[in-house]
Amino acid sequence: MTDTDPVLRALAHPLRLRMLSLMWPGPMSAAELARELDISHALASQHLRRLDAVGLVELAEERTRRGGRERRYRSVQGTPLSDQHEGTPMLAETMAHTLRERARRRAEGSEGVTVDAELWVDPGTWKNVRQRLAELATELHEAARPPHTPGTVPLGVSVMAFPLRDGSRPDG
Repeated sequence: MTDTDPVLRALAHPLRLRMLSLMWPGPMSAAELARELDISHALASQHLRRLDAVGLVELAEERTRRGGRERRYRSVQGTPLSDQHEGTPMLAETMAHTLRERARRRAEGSEGVTVDAELWVDPGTWKNVRQRLAELATELHEAARPPHTPGTVPLGVSVMAFPLRDGSRPDG
């Protein structure tokens, strides 16, 4: 574990992954994150420090609140998950945990899309679909608003698509 990239280790915790999602549309403080995630302020601060230490969040503003200083952070824009290759199993486990938690919170009777596939396609099709998936993710992230914004609904999205080794080949 000590050889694992620090960014990957930071991403591999379900709470930190969720914090990044919550801060994507706008800055939040440790107190705001603690309330949203139903965790202690101290725990939210600890996770924020870890994300800050590896450059996944940045200080967006400091303001006076109730006689103290409130620091609000925002997610650094980009796709750090897509760039991770060696840590795919660790990220998959974190995403699986997050997906299980989100599935328990699914709105009764809600429409959704569920896909699970292991397919063989030509490289051109894969390139095209990967690009479209990235564009859809960007579209959703750009449309994201702070938690509980009137006129919005909470949404869970988890996608992990990548080429597989051919297990039928001796080198696979």
